[in-house]
Formats: sequence, C-alpha cells, structure tokens
Amino acid sequence: MDSPIQSLENTDQATKQALENVRKRKEKFDKFKRRHNLSIWGTIILATCFFIYLYFTVASVYSYSFAAMFSAFVNDSNNFTLLVFVVGMYGTMNLLKEKKDKAEKEYHELRCEIVDRSKDYWKKEEEWKNRHLVFEIMKKNYDINLYHEKK
Repeated sequence: MDSPIQSLENTDQATKQALENVRKRKEKFDKFKRRHNLSIWGTIILATCFFIYLYFTVASVYSYSFAAMFSAFVNDSNNFTLLVFVVGMYGTMNLLKEKKDKAEKEYHELRCEIVDRSKDYWKKEEEWKNRHLVFEIMKKNYDINLYHEKK
C-alpha cells in the first residue's frame, strides 16, 4: 500500500484498501492513456512518412496515368511493407483506445462507488468531519477527485 494512504488517520483499513484500489486503477488508466497518445502520434508520423514516400516515388513520377501509378505501387515491395506497418499501427492505436476506455470505466466506477459509500466508509462523527483531509490528500497526491461523482 502506498505510504500516504497507509498513513491516513481517522480511516479504517477497509477504507484504505478501497483508496489504494482506486489509486491503482487511476495509475492503470494513466498508463493506457499515455500509451494511446503515443500510438496516435506514431500512427500519424508513420502515415505521413508513408504518404510522402508514395508521393516522391510513385505519384510525382507516374502522375500521367493511374494504371502506371498502380503498377509502380504494386511492383515496389517497400510500399506493401510500409502499408502493413501503417495498418498495424492503426490497429494498435484502436486496441489501446479500447483498453484505455475500459480502464477509465473501471476507475470511474470505483471512484463513484467511494463517493456514494462515503457515509459507510466514515461512520463515526469525527471521521466524517475529517474526511475532507483524505479527499485533499487523494487529490493532491494522485489527482483523484472524491468530492463528487462528476469527472
């Protein structure tokens, strides 16, 4: 368990475990978000390079005839290899988007559950009055908003 969560006062062990779980889900979501953004930029850069390469090797040289451009495109094996890489990067980007969306959904559901069940987590009067300290620590250290359900 992470040390700021472990050192929380006026919070029982079950609540600390719930906070730790939401921290882990947030970390997983951030990881997939970062990977997805990298895959978007990788796909854009690779596709741009491919189209520039196609322009200089096929389109500008054989622009007088579509049949000649198609023939030149098919005859060069580099075109097929680059096309496979671009399509593969696009597929990876979509796969990472699905994983990011799933991780975001899991994180948001768990965060909302903590917000909904805060009366159960902080039952005693003193704990209830000091729960805002826990919320501030979670917001400051992990950028997790437990004040309300909206993102």
